[in-house]
Amino acid sequence: MWLNKLKIEATYKSADTEEFLDRIFYRKVGYGMAVVSKAMGLTPNVVTFISIIFGVTAGHLFYYQNTTINLIGVLLLITAEALDGADGQLARLTNTYSRFGRIFDGVAGNLMFISIYLHLSARFVVEGGTGWIFLIALISGASHSFQSAMADFYRIFYLYFVQGKNKDIDDLNEVKETYAKLSWLRSPFKKFLLRVYINYRRQQNLLAKNVRSLYEFVEQKFNGLTPSWLSEEYRKLNKPMIKYQNILTTNTRMIVLFITIFIGNVLHYFLFELIILNLLLVYFVIKEEKIHEYLLSFAKTKKEQANA
Repeated sequence: MWLNKLKIEATYKSADTEEFLDRIFYRKVGYGMAVVSKAMGLTPNVVTFISIIFGVTAGHLFYYQNTTINLIGVLLLITAEALDGADGQLARLTNTYSRFGRIFDGVAGNLMFISIYLHLSARFVVEGGTGWIFLIALISGASHSFQSAMADFYRIFYLYFVQGKNKDIDDLNEVKETYAKLSWLRSPFKKFLLRVYINYRRQQNLLAKNVRSLYEFVEQKFNGLTPSWLSEEYRKLNKPMIKYQNILTTNTRMIVLFITIFIGNVLHYFLFELIILNLLLVYFVIKEEKIHEYLLSFAKTKKEQANA
């Protein structure tokens, strides 16, 4: 059977970090899309571009006060989300992974939600609401970006410490050097992507100090190879945090979005973003930094004992 469970799981970044809804739906659908895309000769970036078309169009359809049109928008957004996962699955199937592809994938998600936020705000005004909703949407969008950035950052390091995967960890100085070498005339798209990525990484580095310190310690003292005792301790403490990472990314906010579109006020979605998810973000980052502070102390003690 072409939708073989083992083949699908081989396209996961990690079984630990895959959300329930992703495992039972998005990764299965995405795998099918990836297989078809591979047969058609499509690249991961082309699949990403197609996902943008679906997602941005979905945002536009949320503007209308029509249940049927809104439902079509929901289906388009679900398709866009499946395609957004399929591009990564295709990259792993074809071994065509690249930094620019990863950045483009992140930009794609932002473009989709920019369309959604703008059209929801316009709908709110048309329904008699205040124009201040656009400012609320702007702050919500910034919050969304920060929430996703931090969740993604800790997920990347989970893969590094637990599974030894470091291809998503970039040296910010090296990224800046690459950015400086690119020309706006000759490579405008790549330079734009790197500009966005540099800002994204600065967001992440702003709060995540201890996880970076632990990473640098392992790189320097263990040649980038996480000892099994540290990997086990890391997984034990951080696996329970993955559920918060998942809430801060896409699926939960999409469910809330769909509920507010059909049975609520779109303002409720922005309030969920601003209040509930930002409170969760604060808890999540504080907890993660305490965990990594302990793990750094734990690793240093073990290293000193080994050298004694």
